Amino acid sequence: MSDINCIKHLRNEKGLAIDKIANTLNINWRTAKKYADESELPSSIIKPRKGMMYEEKWGTMVSDWLFEDAKEKKKLRRTNLQLFKELQIHDFPGSYRTCCNFIQEWRIQHDSEDQDRGAERLEHPAGEAQVDFGVMEAVEEGKSRDIRLLIMSFPFSNVAFYEPMPSENQECFLEGLKKLFDKAGIIPRKIRIDNLTPAVKKTRSKTEEAQLTDEFLRFQLFYGFETQVCNVRKGNEKGHVEKKVGYIRYNFFSVPPVITGLEDLSEKLLAFSIEDQYRKHYRKEVEIQALWEEEKLTLKNIPNPGYPVRKEALIKVNAYNEIKLDDTILHIPKGKNHIQLFLVSTWEKYQVITPDGEIIAEGPRPYMNKRKVLPWKETFKSWLLKPRVVEYSRYRQYLPGRIKDYLDIPSNHLRKQRIEQVLALLTRYPLEEINEDFYQHMMEDQPLEQNHPFDVNWNHYDQLGHQGGIE
Repeated sequence: MSDINCIKHLRNEKGLAIDKIANTLNINWRTAKKYADESELPSSIIKPRKGMMYEEKWGTMVSDWLFEDAKEKKKLRRTNLQLFKELQIHDFPGSYRTCCNFIQEWRIQHDSEDQDRGAERLEHPAGEAQVDFGVMEAVEEGKSRDIRLLIMSFPFSNVAFYEPMPSENQECFLEGLKKLFDKAGIIPRKIRIDNLTPAVKKTRSKTEEAQLTDEFLRFQLFYGFETQVCNVRKGNEKGHVEKKVGYIRYNFFSVPPVITGLEDLSEKLLAFSIEDQYRKHYRKEVEIQALWEEEKLTLKNIPNPGYPVRKEALIKVNAYNEIKLDDTILHIPKGKNHIQLFLVSTWEKYQVITPDGEIIAEGPRPYMNKRKVLPWKETFKSWLLKPRVVEYSRYRQYLPGRIKDYLDIPSNHLRKQRIEQVLALLTRYPLEEINEDFYQHMMEDQPLEQNHPFDVNWNHYDQLGHQGGIE
């Protein structure tokens, strides 16, 4: 529009001829004539449908076939490819994609006549919470660790609390809820969840009532809240906590944080939750913390002591004194010597107990020590191409202390040499072992006559001794 305005200004205000305008603006004479003398009216963005499927008989034919197929059972309806082949019998000149696009549009339009595809905006009264898991990643002891983050959000005030757990089993789910209640300082009156396996017995149809597991029912009765299970495949019914999964991922876990354990991460997440309350609500234009204080008045107090989350089961060991827990084989010393054994498990540890109460085996649950090695070889290869990237790399904070100091030098040329040296060692040892026996590994593959950066040249001290500097 600015170009058109310039053309009309030169024509009407300056009185220039069409040829002069065309030469001045370096445009075609017909373009200058069109915009200089013709009226510029607004054009509608609503355009009639064009193409062979709308302007010729082909669209009508496909529509008639789809109407016919709608009356048949689903398995008897023709596929897109079959409809396309029937069109080709009638000399259809178009492509298969043209046919598919028309069929897709037709089905969307006609399916929506009977059922509204839009979602209804839900109102959330104070005292209601939504709970769900989200999978995140953190770095512990130089290795990557998957975190099952249990999130409890309150849509009325937009407050959320987060608790990291090692798994999504029933013990972790119930223990995570306990910890979330403690962080919030209250218990919600109603909790909305999806069809979580620890809480719902089985996958149900759209018409079947949700059946809660016995252990979750006991937990619910102890704390006195009500549970509302979402309909199958209706994640929008707990959309607030779904958005909180993305919110914490992009604002806290965008770069995997370095942690010393789940307790350390839990404390950091609590600090994040408290700090996040001092901003305005996205719709109510009131500080979240003020809304939270208002909502807490409608919530319940936490009973003391809390619910004891544990699972007991009668087990049998195999001929090799082994049991299976968390998809891991565990050896139970002299387990075969007992007719009965009981497995008592919490979210973080297990015990194998005899009927007399004797503990014959115990330890952390296998998933507590699950770690994944960071891709150090690929990382060092990329650093080798651009050594200056090391000091800004997202992986730098995960480097063990000695190796980090070894690469923390101003010279890119020397840094590249050191990257090559560590990369060569990575083909034989893990990075943690290189860091632990750092000086020994740095001397490998070095010629005897070559001075290493960490070697001491004793000749300097000998010279000082000859000069009288050392007695």
